[in-house]
Amino acid sequence: MLTAAVALLTLVPMVCVQSQQIGTNVPETHPPLTVQSCTNTGGCQSQQQSIVLDANWRWLHNNGGFTNCYTGNTWNTTLCPNPTACAQNCALDGADYAGTYGITTSGDTLSLNFVTQSAQKNVGSRVSLLADESHYQVFKLKNKELAFDVDVSQLPCGVNGALYFSQMPADGGLSQFPNNKAGAKFGTGYCDAQCPHDLKFINGQANVIGWTPSTSDPNSGAGQAGSCCAEMDIWEANSNAAAFTPHPCLASTQTRCTSPLQCGDGDNRGNGLCDKDGCDFNSFRMGDQSFLGPGKIVDTKQKFTVVTQFLTSDNTTTGKLKEIRRLYVQDGKVIQNSKTNIPGMATFDSVTDDFCSAQKTAFGDTNSFATHGGLSAMSSSFDKGMVLVMSIWDDHEANMLWLDSAFPTSEPASAPGVARGACATDSGVPANVESQSPGANVTFSNIKFGDIGSTFMR
Repeated sequence: MLTAAVALLTLVPMVCVQSQQIGTNVPETHPPLTVQSCTNTGGCQSQQQSIVLDANWRWLHNNGGFTNCYTGNTWNTTLCPNPTACAQNCALDGADYAGTYGITTSGDTLSLNFVTQSAQKNVGSRVSLLADESHYQVFKLKNKELAFDVDVSQLPCGVNGALYFSQMPADGGLSQFPNNKAGAKFGTGYCDAQCPHDLKFINGQANVIGWTPSTSDPNSGAGQAGSCCAEMDIWEANSNAAAFTPHPCLASTQTRCTSPLQCGDGDNRGNGLCDKDGCDFNSFRMGDQSFLGPGKIVDTKQKFTVVTQFLTSDNTTTGKLKEIRRLYVQDGKVIQNSKTNIPGMATFDSVTDDFCSAQKTAFGDTNSFATHGGLSAMSSSFDKGMVLVMSIWDDHEANMLWLDSAFPTSEPASAPGVARGACATDSGVPANVESQSPGANVTFSNIKFGDIGSTFMR
C-alpha cells in the first residue's frame, strides 16, 4: 500500500509522531475488538482482542515533560540532534482514540473516520490487531482464509479504506532494538513494501537524517531511511474501486533501508528490497467495469463480505503458496470474483504467478513481482507470520489515482492497464478531499480467520 502522508492532529502541546520511550501524560487504553477463529469441524469461536494506534500518529515529547520533539513537520533539533539522542530524549504517549483520531470499536466492529476535528484537525489513521497488551496478533496465512464485512459507501474518490497484512515484528521491535522501550503496546515497528520514509522512528532510531518536510502536508515529511517488509494487501478500496495485491520482498524480515537503491526510490522503484508495484487484481483494471461499485454486481452502496483464500500446492499449511483467491458475499449470495477481459490475455480470476506474468506482459509493465520472488517469496513471508493492519488515508504522492482512476496520467485511459476506476484524473487531491468529504469513513466488522471454507455461509 502506498504510504500516507497524513495530516495529524496536534493537541497543544501534543504532536503526532512515532517515539521509542514511554510517556505517561496520556493513558494508553487499547479499544477492544472481537474477532473469530474458525475451523471446518468446530465452527467459529469469538476471541476478545484489541487494536493499537500506529506510533507514527502519536504525541512525541521530551521524556518526563511536555515539550514537543516534533512540531508541524520539523524536528526539535535540541532534543533530536541525531537519531540515538532523539530516541533517548523523547517519549511516545497514549492516545485518545475516539476524540483525537475518530477511531471507535463496538463488539466486532471497527470504524475509522477520515477527518476528526478536535483541538486541531486529524486526517486518517492506522491501527493493528493485538494478541495481548505487548504483542501484535501474528497470522499464518497458508491454506487459510480471511473474511470480513466492510462498508465503503462513505469513501469517495481519493480516500482508501485498507485492510492488509505486514511482516512486522510481533513485539514491535522491542526485544531487538535497545532504544525501543515502547514496542507493540504503542504501535511501533511498522513496515511495508513501499519502504516508507515518513516514519519518524525506525529500528529504535529517529529518522532525522535528511529529513525533508512535505510541501503539501503540514504534518509530514520524509527521512533518509525507510522501513521495508513484505506486504499482502487484502483490501485497498473506496466506493469506486478495489484491489488486492501481494508485494514480496527480497528482505526476509523487517529491514531498515538507507539508500535510494535499497529503498527503491525514484528510478530504482523496481530494483529495491521490495516489490512496490506488486501484482494487483483490480476488477476494473482487469477489464470488468461492471463488477464493483455503486449499484454494480458487488454494490458498494451496501455492506458486503470479502473472503480471501490462500491456497497451497498440497492443500496443507506447509505447502507452497500457489494461488490467492477472492470471493464476495452480499445479500446472502456468494459472488465469484470477476474474470480478466484484456485483449491478448488469458482468462484469470485469481492471483497466481501465471496471472502476474500475463498481466505484466499485457500492460507493458516490468515484472518486478517475479524478480522479487513472486508467490514463492510471499510463501516464505507467510511462514514467518504477518500482522493485520487497518487504515484510512489520502494520498499526497499520486492522489490515489493508481487505485480509482486512470494512471499514469501520461498514458491514454484506453491503453491496457491504465484505467483502474471511474474517478476523474483531477480527483483525489488531499486538500480538496479533506475539505469536501471530511465525513468519509470506513467500517470493518465480523473479522474471521480459519480453515478454507469455514468463515462464510455458502
